[in-house]
Amino acid sequence: MIIRPLVPDDVPALARLMAGDPLWQRYGVTEESAARRLREGFAAGATIAGATLAGATIAVAEIDGEPAGFVWYVERGAFNRSGYIMLIGVQGDARGAGVGRALMQHAEAALFVQAADIFLLVSDFNTAAQAFYGRLGYEHVGTIPDYVVPGISELIFRKRNVVL
Repeated sequence: MIIRPLVPDDVPALARLMAGDPLWQRYGVTEESAARRLREGFAAGATIAGATLAGATIAVAEIDGEPAGFVWYVERGAFNRSGYIMLIGVQGDARGAGVGRALMQHAEAALFVQAADIFLLVSDFNTAAQAFYGRLGYEHVGTIPDYVVPGISELIFRKRNVVL
């Protein structure tokens, strides 16, 4: 597995990943809307750390020449002070193989250079992701009810850089 910047050829596979996931389906994500969002991020320079999209980066995990997942993170995306993991996704058949962990470690290595904290949001019903983030050292620090979709609360998770 390699972690590398997003390239335009990755967009269709990653859009299918997002649209095919029941989690993102609950948020109304379609293949078209996911592709548009990824293309817009790429066009705004989100594949180069510190680029014009307020320090956003989209990194892709590649296995055997194919995208197996991605992470989209922003250097000062939380409160204009802390790192923010905006999106992460892993292909269904690659889950449990360390792809998500590798993507998170990649994002953390970049974000902790600039900030003492990293934040992310996770849906209240997504208990598997909550457990995953907990294993990585993230703590649930708050809840935002009805933030993205009515009836779904977003849980705020935070990880502190203990090295600082």
